[in-house]
Amino acid sequence: MSAALRPHRELVRPEWADYNKHLNDAFYLVIFSHATDHMMDQIGLDAAGRERSNHSLFTAELHLNYLKEVKVGAEVRVETTFLGHDAKRLHIFHTMYVGDGTEPVATNEQMQLSMDMSGPKVAPFQPDVLAAIEKIATEHAKLPRPAQAGRAIALPPKKG
Repeated sequence: MSAALRPHRELVRPEWADYNKHLNDAFYLVIFSHATDHMMDQIGLDAAGRERSNHSLFTAELHLNYLKEVKVGAEVRVETTFLGHDAKRLHIFHTMYVGDGTEPVATNEQMQLSMDMSGPKVAPFQPDVLAAIEKIATEHAKLPRPAQAGRAIALPPKKG
């Protein structure tokens, strides 16, 4: 993974367990949401940056893929890749691993919107935030595209 963004790490809490003693499906998204917050901290939209600029990010759309079970007590690591951006949108992809493992256990693709909180309304990224995004995006452009990126939910066509 790229050094452009530090990964998010988190322990799977006992209260996040489902009846099978695995990480409940809803809490995968909680962890991915925490990873988005962690990414925001690194591009200048931490609490101080949001307060100073009166700007934030809102999630417009997301897609979650469950690939392997995760047990309570495991440490998970989420690596974030920037797939694209423009003046007002940031397309990100999170990949979750257990500990320092190399096999993904879940992925989460998101479209984030730059928001002026005085509306709130969609607005261009602030110059410092856009510069941080562009620096990271340049490095991430060299990475392979994640296999689950851009997937849609659909049944296969009926045969015959």
